Amino acid sequence: MPSDQYIPPAPAETTGSVPASERTPLLADRGRTSIETQEPSTKRLLLVLGSTWVGVFLAALDSTVVATLTGPISSSFNSLPLLSWLATAYLISNAACQPLAGRLTDIFSRKAGLLFSNVVFAAGNLICGLAQSEWTIVLGRVVAGIGGGGLTAIATFVTSDLIPLRRRGIWQGIGNICFGVGGGLGGVFGGWINDTLGWRWAFLIQVPIVVVSSILVAFTVKIPVKETPKNKLRRVDFLGAITLIVALVLLLLGVNTGGNQLPWTHPLILTTLPLSAVVLGIFIYIEANLASEPIIPVRLLLNRTVLAACLTNWFSTMTVFGFLFYLPIFFQVQGLSATASGVKLIPQAIGTSIGSLGSGFLMRSSGRYKIYSHVTMLLLIVSSALICTLNFNTPTAPPLLYFLLSGTAYGSMLTITLVALISAVDHEHHAVITSASYAFRSTGSSIGITIASAVFQNILKNGLWSRFGNRNHAQEIISRIRGSLGEIRKAPADWIPGVLDAYLDSLRATFITLFALAVLGALVSMGMRNHKLHSNLARRDDQA
Repeated sequence: MPSDQYIPPAPAETTGSVPASERTPLLADRGRTSIETQEPSTKRLLLVLGSTWVGVFLAALDSTVVATLTGPISSSFNSLPLLSWLATAYLISNAACQPLAGRLTDIFSRKAGLLFSNVVFAAGNLICGLAQSEWTIVLGRVVAGIGGGGLTAIATFVTSDLIPLRRRGIWQGIGNICFGVGGGLGGVFGGWINDTLGWRWAFLIQVPIVVVSSILVAFTVKIPVKETPKNKLRRVDFLGAITLIVALVLLLLGVNTGGNQLPWTHPLILTTLPLSAVVLGIFIYIEANLASEPIIPVRLLLNRTVLAACLTNWFSTMTVFGFLFYLPIFFQVQGLSATASGVKLIPQAIGTSIGSLGSGFLMRSSGRYKIYSHVTMLLLIVSSALICTLNFNTPTAPPLLYFLLSGTAYGSMLTITLVALISAVDHEHHAVITSASYAFRSTGSSIGITIASAVFQNILKNGLWSRFGNRNHAQEIISRIRGSLGEIRKAPADWIPGVLDAYLDSLRATFITLFALAVLGALVSMGMRNHKLHSNLARRDDQA
């Protein structure tokens, strides 16, 4: 049977214990969508999804490759301020454009979206590799972020297009492993390329691989799109897209810059954050009242399961990314090198893969997810609490176990909430609601790091000044200690014990704050309902 054949839509189904009335507003457009008649063979799934996972792997690798390249790149252009913008530029463009992918690929097709994302991603890396000025490479990171965000999000949509809900978690788990491996290898790959060929080749070497990915996508991804008499360009919610991008760029620019590159009282921060709230309000009004095919139908967020799953993503990602940023600092203060500190986090990546794939198998076996959500969030709370107990005398083994548990909880949460989201809405809306979850996840990572940074810097500053404020040359020495971890051991000998105590106090306060965010994530996750996980793409009740 051809893969692009249409069938009439399935009638609305009852979803377990959820009243049909709750789903009615979400299913109003069911009659306008088309899906494949049957699940593709495992061989075809591996071919199609494998071609999309090449892009996922590269996008993840590209997001972390600058971790070991910021120093060499900044030195090449003699510009230390460039260091922070290399990561921030990619993050902002990635998060701002990712939510658009769902609706746009609903209109223009998944294949078109993937090909566009591949081309843009390759162009961004080419610009970075050939850049002759500092702002040219920042531009390249912005362009690459747009493409990388599309590659990651659209691969998830394709998986949902082809896999029934009952088996969705398993295949998403495999995709998450590709993402995790890419992210985990990015820093190592960047450092190795820099030491052998030079930092430019870390970007240039990705371009031919992206070309191969594009060819694979062109020949393998054949997902039918909903056809309407209306012109495709007229179906695009340009006003909603523009306001969403502006709102997210303003928010992330303020959040990432405030407290890091500029003080929170700087006019840029005081302007961007309030403006982001205003523009976000305009976006919500447009989506609710003006757009015929909104980028993110706001009524979907009124569904209890959808809102709970998105907020669970938000708070949990704040927690995990805060830990990922500040645990290496803990180990470096303890005396480990940057490389050795990174190696300590490998169990986190392993746990993420285990949790993502394991939760998928459990959901396929039982057809339920809510009970696993409770266990997962409890595990995140427990692992966060255990991390709060770390001190500079903690043996080597316990932290590795804590990180393994944290990664397992996070990987499970990502898979479970995704399945909950797409099971709570009609198949037609799965791409746009997945895009919304990516928006929550992207902003959550930025906000989590910002919250952790604010707590850490304030507690550290107060701790150092309360201990050494009356010493000679206090301002100069404290400034150096706060500015570089390498200065800790260069401080006067009688300062070092107090400096280590101040760092431990600030790190523990940071970890406790992140623990509180994990608790919030667990509380909001309880709002999710159990929806039926069908074993067929048409979402019909299984026949005896």
